[in-house]
Amino acid sequence: MKFSKMHGLGNDYIYVNCFEETVEDPASLSVKLSDRHFGIGGDGLILILPSQKADFRMRMFNADGSEGEMCGNAIRCVGKYVYDRGMTTKTEVTVETLAGIRKLTLFPGKDNKIEQVRVWMGEPKFSDTHQIADFLFDQYPVQVQVKDRNFTLYSVSMGNPHTVAVVSDVAGYPVQEYGELIQKLSIFPYSVNVEFVEVVDPDTMIMRVYERGSGETMACGTGACASAAAMMRLGKLNKTANVRLPGGVLKIEWASDGIYMTGPATHVFDGEI
Repeated sequence: MKFSKMHGLGNDYIYVNCFEETVEDPASLSVKLSDRHFGIGGDGLILILPSQKADFRMRMFNADGSEGEMCGNAIRCVGKYVYDRGMTTKTEVTVETLAGIRKLTLFPGKDNKIEQVRVWMGEPKFSDTHQIADFLFDQYPVQVQVKDRNFTLYSVSMGNPHTVAVVSDVAGYPVQEYGELIQKLSIFPYSVNVEFVEVVDPDTMIMRVYERGSGETMACGTGACASAAAMMRLGKLNKTANVRLPGGVLKIEWASDGIYMTGPATHVFDGEI
């Protein structure tokens, strides 16, 4: 099987072109290939497939084999993959995901290769204004105690579930410990992506994420959108702001038709296994 290794801000996945390859059991394959010691290594597996509703279809599997609805960093790489390999000549493409169809604007750079991708991520849904199956509560925010700490959690769906905690020192925060514990709370029956954020100024936010199915990762596109939307709703961030993640920076815009995310997409290498 041929594959490509790509990443968006260090959020790295193994990409398989299912126009040419057949993957019988993507869940177990993701577990095997994502292992950083005995496999290729990555945060999961991405399948690029035909679609009857859009230009392409994306399926994403986390490193533990669970299937996710959407991945903002991965979908930018899908846009780069299909353009750079001549699967499309359009710079405006649509991609079907379990969270719905997403619209991509591709920006060619050197050698006509895609360097940046802007993605329409849809409308953020908040737990007090929408019926969201991923959450069991309708308060916004919700107060919880986890071990020795109290958290105010702002829960947002970007097609997949996120909950956001504001902390004073993101860089030194024990994300692994508290992310895992928050993720397991009974109010999140389908688990949740946990974002820890620090607002620096109205134009800048720092974020670390503990992802559902993968643990802490270098970046999370949907998480950046959910966190920015939560802080924008509170008036802490402007409607266009930069989110700084361990892997780099994403630009998030909240326009009249929803959230837009702009960031890089990077090809690392191709291989065969």
